[in-house]
Amino acid sequence: MALPDPVPANDYDTLAEGYSAENQTSLQNAYYERPATLALAGEVAGRRILDAGCGAGPLFARLRDRGAVVTGIDASAGMLAQARRRLGPDADLRVADLADPLPFADATFDDVIAALVLHYFEDWGPTLTEVHRVLKPGGRLIASVDHPYAVHMIQREEGQKTNYFETYEWTEEWTYGGPPVRMSFWNRPLHAMTDAFTAAGFRVSVISEPPPLPEVRELFPDAYRALTTNPSFLFFVVHAD
Repeated sequence: MALPDPVPANDYDTLAEGYSAENQTSLQNAYYERPATLALAGEVAGRRILDAGCGAGPLFARLRDRGAVVTGIDASAGMLAQARRRLGPDADLRVADLADPLPFADATFDDVIAALVLHYFEDWGPTLTEVHRVLKPGGRLIASVDHPYAVHMIQREEGQKTNYFETYEWTEEWTYGGPPVRMSFWNRPLHAMTDAFTAAGFRVSVISEPPPLPEVRELFPDAYRALTTNPSFLFFVVHAD
């Protein structure tokens, strides 16, 4: 069903409850993206971390359990309401849009984690500049995005004439027990991503294409074969110089 133009794209307030439940146990999130992000983060006890685009808080909870001091921001008040239920009244959660200036002083955080967030933005420059500003010198941005070549190949197989070397918008519809929501993303080639990090003052330390957790082999055998031959996500660790 095609959605009329007035329906806002990326309306996570509408998706909040259903998406939060799905994200908690889904293959892509619970057994693939989140474990890979946590592995890249490593030992976080005592580190002050901004969970940028925290959603319903599953990553926030894992980082807090490991001893990090976590602040979560999200543009969706509905998703933050889900996070509050999960994390309790004392969790530092704030409505903030990564497209806008961040409500934090310079050099506030040891790490910023942006899990599956940056691909919502056409221009990474303003967001990365703000992330760099709120990181301490030498601090890390740990980011995951849709793998650009995987997106490109899926769309080519569907008959679309996409160009991997261009930055282009693509859309799909998500439904999680409610009305469909139009989701809008921006696909860009790997070199455009690394160029954006460098232009914002970051040094690229890690580019990773990790496999899913081993237990996926038994739980989701078909998906395991797919994810161990074709990645879904691309991961970065970049340092603020």
